Amino acid sequence: MAASRWRITRLALVPLLTGVLIAGLTGTATATASGHAPLSASTARNLDDINQDIRSAQYVVNRFWATHWSEFFPGWYSPPRVLGGYDGARSNVPRCQGSPLPDDNALYCWPPYDFIAWDVDLMRMGYRQGDAWVYLIIAHEWGHAVQARIPRKLLSRRLELQADCLAGATLFGAAEDGILFFETGDTQEIAAALRQHADDTPWTDVSDHGSASQRLSAFNRGARQGVRGCFT
Repeated sequence: MAASRWRITRLALVPLLTGVLIAGLTGTATATASGHAPLSASTARNLDDINQDIRSAQYVVNRFWATHWSEFFPGWYSPPRVLGGYDGARSNVPRCQGSPLPDDNALYCWPPYDFIAWDVDLMRMGYRQGDAWVYLIIAHEWGHAVQARIPRKLLSRRLELQADCLAGATLFGAAEDGILFFETGDTQEIAAALRQHADDTPWTDVSDHGSASQRLSAFNRGARQGVRGCFT
């Protein structure tokens, strides 16, 4: 995916996801005084890339909701706080409602905390498959922040699937707005990410996020029908 606040190059928008969704750094390092291995040049470049995509994803998702909020919901839009990346393997991880943030996961911490965060290892693992992973994770967690801001009567009993739907509506809506452009392979990357975050993976609880087919279907509904399709 390509997005930039300053310069945007138009690319062909990949057709909607139906066909894709239905089809289903090495080297020797020495420890530094701080206990961390020094980064190789290639690893450092990769971190620069992922950090740029994270910033772009935050900009795209926030701009979509800031632009369109009043079309769908009452009141004023306010973005969640983005806590960002953390290392879930450490003992001093941030907390949500008194509990340490989980290892190898991403989450939205509901009010009064109201923040989005992700394990850096999870982001890097998915990023190896492509940059669409970053946009999906941030759009999904932002979807939970949207849920926290709307009337309770609009909430689905399956909050995770509704967040998947909102992620689809956000990313494809941003594409229609001209602030996000799909590159070749992005839809395949999204489909793979949704499959990996279904219930049969180590970092999700059974019946929490839904099956792979349910997640793909929810995302596709948002991509096709927009925000309103996530509340029918």
